[in-house]
Amino acid sequence: MKWIYGKQDFKTLARGQENCYLLTNGLGGFSSLTMTGSAARNDHAFLMACTKAPNHRYNLVHRLKEEVTAGGEHLLLSTQEFADGRKEEGYRFLSSFTFDDTPVWRYEARGIQVKKEAGMTQMENTAAVVYEITNRRLEEAEFSVTPFLQFVRKGEDLTEDQTFSRADKKVTSNGMTLYVETDGEIQPEDQTETCYYSYDACDGRRKAGTAKAVMSIHMTVPAGEKKTLSIVFSMEQGRTNAGEIIAETKRYRKALEERAGFSDPMARVLSKSAAQFVAERESTGGKTILAGFPFFEDWGRDTMIALPGVCISTGQYETAREILRTFAANERDGLMPNLFPEGQNEPRYNTVDAALLFINCVYLYHQAAGDMDFVREVWPVMERVIAKYKEGTRHGIRMDEDGLIRAGEGLDQVTWMDVRVGEILPTPRHGKPVEINAYWYNALRIMETFASELGLEYTGYGVLADKVSRSFREQFWNEEKGCLKDLVSGTKADGQIRCNQIWAVSMPFTMLEKEQEQQVVRTVYEKLYTPYGLRTLEEGDEEFHPFYGGEMVERDLAYHQGTVWTFPLGAYYLAYLKVCGYSEEAKAEVREHLEVMESAMREGCIGQLPEIYDGDNPSSSKGCFAQAWSVGEILRVYEAVE
Repeated sequence: MKWIYGKQDFKTLARGQENCYLLTNGLGGFSSLTMTGSAARNDHAFLMACTKAPNHRYNLVHRLKEEVTAGGEHLLLSTQEFADGRKEEGYRFLSSFTFDDTPVWRYEARGIQVKKEAGMTQMENTAAVVYEITNRRLEEAEFSVTPFLQFVRKGEDLTEDQTFSRADKKVTSNGMTLYVETDGEIQPEDQTETCYYSYDACDGRRKAGTAKAVMSIHMTVPAGEKKTLSIVFSMEQGRTNAGEIIAETKRYRKALEERAGFSDPMARVLSKSAAQFVAERESTGGKTILAGFPFFEDWGRDTMIALPGVCISTGQYETAREILRTFAANERDGLMPNLFPEGQNEPRYNTVDAALLFINCVYLYHQAAGDMDFVREVWPVMERVIAKYKEGTRHGIRMDEDGLIRAGEGLDQVTWMDVRVGEILPTPRHGKPVEINAYWYNALRIMETFASELGLEYTGYGVLADKVSRSFREQFWNEEKGCLKDLVSGTKADGQIRCNQIWAVSMPFTMLEKEQEQQVVRTVYEKLYTPYGLRTLEEGDEEFHPFYGGEMVERDLAYHQGTVWTFPLGAYYLAYLKVCGYSEEAKAEVREHLEVMESAMREGCIGQLPEIYDGDNPSSSKGCFAQAWSVGEILRVYEAVE
């Protein structure tokens, strides 16, 4: 599917910075700029390298300045805002931006055509760009590219004492070396600029950053001729063929699309987008799933929610198995890591849901791949998870006498609504959270199923599941509102209508009567549904926040108090299909609803799905412009309707 943007899409600089592209390298590194080529965020870069996968990321090549000179005219093709108020407005010459498997820009600059295309190599810190310059004027033209560099950790700024040294085609700074291979002429430069980041300024992040140029690359194009300028930026020496790197990018993405095998064009795009979150993790020697670009690293909870769609629905069974094996090896006290170690640090286990969702992932993997040997391999780990949840483990996680799971104590935030603002917990969910107990029941039934398939003697999982089912219906059902309580804690939070209840309908094994499931789906649709995601809190609640933005404290206070999240929408559609008996009519209705996803994938990060939207009017994506569990959960819906 080819995404095409014309001049009406970037008729102002602000409009031209609304959307960006994303290429990734499988190490945690990426290339991402706006469709006008500008850096509108600290985290934008033409080459964001990763020196230790997946989180040691360095902004090497921040942006590219592009100029044409002919007949005494000097024309800037690049676009950028600066902290002093200056602007490069090359978007005025931009006639189109397209993204299929690579980003392509086309400029028309007074008789000179420039086509620009970029690509990125897998498992290397390498990005390439090729310019095709057609000079239709009667005099020669000179085309030049000036790369502005940072060589700093992602999100940081140059220090006053930072120096850059260049020797021929090699630039060194902060102990890192960048090789620049080109068929153009390299000339020395000494420029410093301070970029303005409009998308960070509106969120209270650092709104300006410095970049340095130490070289420019030039090519002369005679009148009436066409020439090609190729540039490769790499931490690897010897990568010289920019055209082949772009071709590699296309072949890799086409292979992902074919392997996934979806028929819907948007699902085919998302199957490629899903792979962008999969990266190596050097500390564990295996694969991992990055939670989102450009901000997030890899977290256990996000991985367990994203993995079914990102890996299993796309046919990446080996990757799914490798990730699950890594988590199994790092299980401690019945818990799965929420944050993996960097350096000498120990993993953090501050999540109640990751371990239960691990069992669900093993089940979904087995359902798709039929790999009973892997189930047998991780069976002891799953047994420890159940045993520790029953007897009690860290963070107040333990089974109560009624069979339900209780979690959280003090300032712990162990569910996905995990924001903490100093000593304030905007969504304190200590007690018995609804989705955790839905996951618990699901895990018990899975263990009962696996025990039977493994030929094990009586294990008691089914008996306990029956008890959990009775207790759940007794304690969580809110007859007055026709839905489930969000929590059993004895506080006012119990009666709030939140999206967490939808997982009590969408999981493989569930506890409610059919009529109750239908009521939950109806209530969620009435109170929480939007075309781009589910609200985290109904609009009528006194704690509802309609807008997400501003300084971090403001954002955090709104994060789970009405803000629309895309990923629960997947569970809603799966629950809707379930209560409708997976009828062809229901599938057709879901397909029709999913059509609006094309507009979501056109906006923000092209071909991706974001993290969140405002709760009041979810029209512009916010937070991470590309979120793994958003993509994964919507892919599961496409899989279900196909």
